[in-house]
Amino acid sequence: MTELARAPVAPLLDPAALSVPARDDFWNLHAWIPLLLFVPLFSVIEWTGLDRTIAHAWFYDPAAGHWLGGGSGDWWARGVIHNGGRWLARTVAGTALALWVASFLSVRMRQWRRTSGFVFLAMAASVLIVGGLKLVTDVDCPWDLLEFGGDRPYVSLFALRPHDLARAQCFPGAHSSSGFALVCFYFVLRDRSRGIAVAALIAALLVWAVFALGQEARGAHFLSHDLASLALVWFVQLGVYVKLLRQPQQREGGHADGKAAEDVAREGEPQAGDDHPRQARIE
Repeated sequence: MTELARAPVAPLLDPAALSVPARDDFWNLHAWIPLLLFVPLFSVIEWTGLDRTIAHAWFYDPAAGHWLGGGSGDWWARGVIHNGGRWLARTVAGTALALWVASFLSVRMRQWRRTSGFVFLAMAASVLIVGGLKLVTDVDCPWDLLEFGGDRPYVSLFALRPHDLARAQCFPGAHSSSGFALVCFYFVLRDRSRGIAVAALIAALLVWAVFALGQEARGAHFLSHDLASLALVWFVQLGVYVKLLRQPQQREGGHADGKAAEDVAREGEPQAGDDHPRQARIE
């Protein structure tokens, strides 16, 4: 009688060993590429005086001495876009806050707690940070400058401002920041449906563009003011998203992937209680 020891047969291809981690382009797409786009564009506008060139060409009529969004255009620039537009942002943020409070009062609303809390916090943080910067940057509005019918000389963002000039509060653009604050829905949706998230991003950009157009047509801001608010809102909300929404999902995803890898590694191994002996007798 010959006794042969049978060793466990290892799979020829181990899925766990062959799995390659997916490349994560999150920071490239959401931080580095936006930064590399914004900094050169903003620098060119600031150093070449493109702000004033655009304002003269499109929005200000020196012969009549008024802005496109002033006089007969006041109804759409100030009435619709400025006054009406700020209620859009207030309504969205207020609704998110109400849902967040309701999530503590109703079991059915509890599933909306994290999302509604993120939307309110992201929008509020964006507007407050932009508004706070307006108080310290000391930059004039276009309508205050001599070349646009005002009484102040133009002082660039990085130049020393004369001490005898009154303080100004026009940089960055606060109104356009409230419009782009709706980009919070892109961050809410990006882990659920990338297609719908991109649509939300485009919608937020369109609202920002309309809000910026209205303010620039009134002489309240230059293009660079609104580009700065766009960048600030993006990076503020990116930080809030990473802190509140992305990290928990990454931790859960990591546990799930780890468990799946362990299950694959154990596949084919004899388990306790199995009726398969480690040795077979052949007579």
